[in-house]
Amino acid sequence: MKAANIFTVFALMLAIAVISGCNSVQHLTEQNVLTVKSDDGSSITYGVRGQGEVTMVFVHCWTCNHEFWKPQIGYFSKKHKVVWLDLAGHGLSNSQRKTYTMQAFGKDVAAVVNEIDGENVILVGHSMGGPVSIEAAKLLGDRVIGIVGVDTFYTPFQCPESDKEIDDFVKPFKNDFKAASKQLMRSMFTPEADPDVITWVVRQMSVADQEMGISALYEIFRWNAKNVPSDLDKYSKKLFNINGAPTGKEKALHESVVLIYGVGHFVAQVKPDEFNEALNQIIDEIQMGLP
Repeated sequence: MKAANIFTVFALMLAIAVISGCNSVQHLTEQNVLTVKSDDGSSITYGVRGQGEVTMVFVHCWTCNHEFWKPQIGYFSKKHKVVWLDLAGHGLSNSQRKTYTMQAFGKDVAAVVNEIDGENVILVGHSMGGPVSIEAAKLLGDRVIGIVGVDTFYTPFQCPESDKEIDDFVKPFKNDFKAASKQLMRSMFTPEADPDVITWVVRQMSVADQEMGISALYEIFRWNAKNVPSDLDKYSKKLFNINGAPTGKEKALHESVVLIYGVGHFVAQVKPDEFNEALNQIIDEIQMGLP
């Protein structure tokens, strides 16, 4: 297993605990909720707020939905065009697929960006959203001026790579998806985390699609084993990272990493003000490089 896997067991265990579905998602705005067909016919729900030179696209993590970006959508849409979406099988989006690969999720993101004719795109991907954003960038080319991984790239934890390691990790979730996810989730927030945030996250898991979740779980690890470190090297000039530092003693494992101390995996949700400020600085740096 690699010493600095981009999608870590720690991040994954947290991500799997946050699940969503149409019954639990509340719209962020009274504005129209839009849909577009992805490559395989899945209907992807999205929305656009704000205006600006930069198009920010927020990509949620595994079994999450756009509501997890609510503090960021409201904040950044004051100065930029902000796009939210639910990946296929998540939130308000349906699905026509059986296998939930990172490449297929990347096509969901690309379909939305193409539909709105997005330019100067910054993809912000939390957890699984990091690999998804890289796959979307492969499809969108030079229209992507930045990729921001949120607690997904250059973390100190290792994740399974061999088929046996992956099977061993997934087995408890096959046996009892909800119980395994819930048990792990509560142990992965820092003691200082807002109990209301934790409670909200736990409630979200009641509407998980297990078939989608198990498939995506396998595909996350397979993507990691195949694409690290080559994709990180390929996008190194566009890639920025904001990671949690739960104990406060962590060190950045790459020059592109900004650490938010005293927070676990859900950096943007638990410490939204600090996260927004860090992302603001990254946006300013990216914009300075525009022609």
